[in-house]
Amino acid sequence: MKELIYEIFADYRTQIVFLHVISAVVWVGGMIAMRFAAHNSFMHIESPLNRLERISHALKRLFVIVTPFVIILIITAVIMAVGLGFREAAVDANSNVIDENAMFLYNLIHIKEGIWMLMAMNLSYMAFLRSGADKLLDKGDARGAKSKLGLIGKYLVPLNIVFGIVAIYMGVFLRNAY
Repeated sequence: MKELIYEIFADYRTQIVFLHVISAVVWVGGMIAMRFAAHNSFMHIESPLNRLERISHALKRLFVIVTPFVIILIITAVIMAVGLGFREAAVDANSNVIDENAMFLYNLIHIKEGIWMLMAMNLSYMAFLRSGADKLLDKGDARGAKSKLGLIGKYLVPLNIVFGIVAIYMGVFLRNAY
């Protein structure tokens, strides 16, 4: 399997890196646009019920748009992590460290990909909360829906934005360090 990944990366390096970067941009950029542009616009909707419905609908659209990019990002991350040979530069066949700097970079890759995985789990949780808010809105429970949607807007989206910016920075650092 590793040899296949090497071959795929060697043949499609530019396309894989592009897909990885554009996926990060769409995902993180979408969250920034939602939180800092759309959210402020929603606050001008007079009816609280209409406002909650619009927020829930916009989040649903965002999640539908970014989900394929999340999947692409994770797949390309694995291909790049293997294809760039960070492990082989860091440890020998017996897992003995052969280069401290390479090992540092190899560990950073795991941290970066761990951040993306935490973000993906957070995205799943946000989708779950949003779906629950929709069900509450259908039942006329605006207060319960507001609670769920508020958690997304106040904490979960900003958390993913921060994580995403850190992961993007780490990616730039790793690319320049390699």
